[in-house]
Amino acid sequence: MPDAKGVLVLGEASGGELSSGSQELLAAARKVAQALGEEVAIGLLGSSLDVPSQRAIAFGADRVYAVNHPLLAQYHPDLYLAAAAALCKDTNPRIVLISRSLQGRELGPRLAFRLGVGLAQDCLEVSIDPATKRLLANRPVYGGNAIAVISCNGTPNIAALRPKAYEPLPPDSARQGQVVSFPVELNAAMARSRVVSVVKEEAKGVKLEEARVVVSGGRGLGGPEPFKDLEVLAKLLGGAVGASRAAVDSGWVPSSHQVGLTGKSITPDLYITVAISGASQHLAGCSGAKVIVAINKDAEANIFKEARYGVVGDWKKVLTAFTETVRELTQG
Repeated sequence: MPDAKGVLVLGEASGGELSSGSQELLAAARKVAQALGEEVAIGLLGSSLDVPSQRAIAFGADRVYAVNHPLLAQYHPDLYLAAAAALCKDTNPRIVLISRSLQGRELGPRLAFRLGVGLAQDCLEVSIDPATKRLLANRPVYGGNAIAVISCNGTPNIAALRPKAYEPLPPDSARQGQVVSFPVELNAAMARSRVVSVVKEEAKGVKLEEARVVVSGGRGLGGPEPFKDLEVLAKLLGGAVGASRAAVDSGWVPSSHQVGLTGKSITPDLYITVAISGASQHLAGCSGAKVIVAINKDAEANIFKEARYGVVGDWKKVLTAFTETVRELTQG
């Protein structure tokens, strides 16, 4: 696309709220837009977008494209793809940023294919090459053991950012921006698949991917019962409980708790692992943690190479003593 200009965020809004992932994308967009000297726009798809549009401006958008349509009230990959592609082709952005959320994982590759460009997946950071004004994206490779810098050559440059890779900017209700209604032509026949049913899992406590503190257990716990002890510690710390793939595959905890390459990527301030060896697939999902604390009886466990603090010993004794100390400090 010649004469492409600006940064476009493909945001998410549901229940009249702007998603946390969209807020994070706007922070990343402002950084690259500043380097380019261009504006930040966000595209919101849905049917009730007045409040999310104003929130998007408060979080850093210069312009909001509100794509209101009854068929977009609920996410559908075919319909959202048609609307997002139409928006990109009409607005002609230089850069498109999308969250690597459940929706973004499905929509991002389809959109890139539709536009005939590549997609930088699972990015931790984005910047601008000053010489070419192309997007540079940092992403983990080899199971998180290395970071690759990807140069985006197609136009638009598209990158999918890992949730929690950026902190949202402080919202400013006084910021001024433009809300533009963007009409799209959609019909039900464009949906080549159909939603048979929607199963909602009841969420208790803090969401794993949004938690500032995560306590995870692995195969070394020996069964599902010890996860109740992890829940006690997580609750005291105001955090969430995670698990390794081995614990999930054993049926001890639901798959929604899995941290790792094939699970959820988390970036907590504090990540406590209990009886997790530290396979590269698991570490790929927690590489963004600011502080890792490991508890394992094997002094040679790989997790200790990544942990800032480590305890070698029987997890039962260590966890019990640690939990009691935390209880005394928080409730004393």
